Amino acid sequence: MEIKNCAALISGGGSGLGAATAKLLSSMGAKIAILDINSSAAKQLATEINGLAIECDVTQETSVAHAVKSAADQQGAARICINCAGIAASKRMVGQQGPMPLPEFRKIIEVNLIGTFNLMRLAAANMIPLDLLGEERGVIINTASVAAFEGQIGQTAYSASKGGVAGLTLPAARELAQFGIRVMTIAPGLIDTPLFEKIPAEARAALASMVPFPKRLGYPSEYAELAVHIIKNTLLNGGIIRLDGALRMQPK
Repeated sequence: MEIKNCAALISGGGSGLGAATAKLLSSMGAKIAILDINSSAAKQLATEINGLAIECDVTQETSVAHAVKSAADQQGAARICINCAGIAASKRMVGQQGPMPLPEFRKIIEVNLIGTFNLMRLAAANMIPLDLLGEERGVIINTASVAAFEGQIGQTAYSASKGGVAGLTLPAARELAQFGIRVMTIAPGLIDTPLFEKIPAEARAALASMVPFPKRLGYPSEYAELAVHIIKNTLLNGGIIRLDGALRMQPK
C-alpha cells in the first residue's frame, strides 16, 4: 500500500513506539490521527507533524468510537491503523502481600488486549466500504511483546494481555481477508521507550547485555521502520514479527 495521502490512526501515538511511527508516516505524506489518553502529549506531537490529536481511552467503547469518527470526519476513513497503546506492570500472582488484586490484572487486560480489539473492530468497519487501493483496502498493525511467548516471573498479567494480542492476529487476518484488509502484529523485545526512563543506567546496561545482537535496547524508530515495511509489503498478513535482536527471555 502506498502511504502518501492515506489516513492513519495511531493509538498511544503521543509517545514511544506510537510517536516514532507517527513521525515517520507523516514524513512520508500520511495524514496522522494521534489517539492518546495523554491529550497534552498528543497535541504537542500533532502540532509538530501537522497531525490531529484526539484524547482517547482505548478501554472505553464510546471514547474510541468518538475518536475514530472524529478522525474520519477530518481526514477521511483511515486505511492504516496501528495499535501502540499499552501499559506494563510487574507483579507476582502471589506475592508477600498475598494474591495479586484482581482489578490490577483486569486493568492490564483491558488496556492491552481489549483496547487493541476495540480500535481494530471500529477501524476495520470503516475500511470495509472503501475502494480498493491496488490490491487492498487497509492494514492493521498491533503490538504484542516477546513476553507473549517468554513471559518472566511477575509478568502473568502482561504476558496474558500480549499473548491475547498475538492470538488475535491470524483469525482477524482470515476474517478480514475477504475485504482486502490485512492484520499483522509486531512483538518488540527491549525497546528504549518512556517505560525504561526510570530504570537506573546500570540496570539498563544489564538489560542491553541480554540481547545477542545488537547489544543494546532497540530504538522506537526501528519499530516505526518495520511498521512502514509491513504497510508497503502486501504479502505480509496474519503473522507476528519479533523485533528483538534474537533475545530469548529466561526465567528468573
